[in-house]
Amino acid sequence: MHLREPKTYFVYIMGNRSKTLYVGVTNNLLRRVREHKEGRASGFTARYKLDRLVYFERFEDVRNAIEREKVIKGWLRIKKIGLIVSVNPAWSDLSTEWFQHHPYEPPRSA
Repeated sequence: MHLREPKTYFVYIMGNRSKTLYVGVTNNLLRRVREHKEGRASGFTARYKLDRLVYFERFEDVRNAIEREKVIKGWLRIKKIGLIVSVNPAWSDLSTEWFQHHPYEPPRSA
């Protein structure tokens, strides 16, 4: 019998300097955050330059992740801000180190 690695899903919140918020769900947080940072994620996130990962949660069941995304999207802005501040009071970009270019690494091709 072959055991599969459990799938992982993420509910995440992207923000910008003006604290505009976007709530999303994905099965690949690294790829999705990169898409946001490069302006390739959606019209809304590109238009408002939502390039900071300010919050995320991990799930093993996609249904739970989608349900949580819907719940958070339904909240008033002030409640979303409270959620972010509860774990990330400085609104730091939680993905900062994910994309840092090492000085000895060859340049990335586009």
